[in-house]
Amino acid sequence: MVSVAYVIYVASFITLACTAAVGVYGVLAKRNIIKKIIALTIVGDTANTFAILLGFRVSANVMPPVLPSLNPSKELLTRFAGAAVDPVPQALVITAIVINLAITAFLLFLAVRIYSLYGTLDYGKVIRVRRGELDGEG
Repeated sequence: MVSVAYVIYVASFITLACTAAVGVYGVLAKRNIIKKIIALTIVGDTANTFAILLGFRVSANVMPPVLPSLNPSKELLTRFAGAAVDPVPQALVITAIVINLAITAFLLFLAVRIYSLYGTLDYGKVIRVRRGELDGEG
């Protein structure tokens, strides 16, 4: 029989796939630059959550990634290796969060500059103004 924890674990991956699809749709289909930035942030956060779930253990006796003793026995090391949560995804995610924050701040700065130069945040209108098809004011 399938455990409830396993069903929740699989449902989490399905939910993440749907959330990533919504984010990719927002990046590709929306014309507003702010909406594209929000969608890109959703994709980044979904990737971070996916990495955290990869390091998650579905068991009742999960241990933190720190040895409880300075002189562990062979039995404790064996149990620790099977039950400890992997710290690498956690470290990668904390780094990715900082990088996502910096990228989002930079993209918002660019959006403010685009609005001040072209008077719009609509990507199509900005392209038409750059080509000379519009007069530059929305």
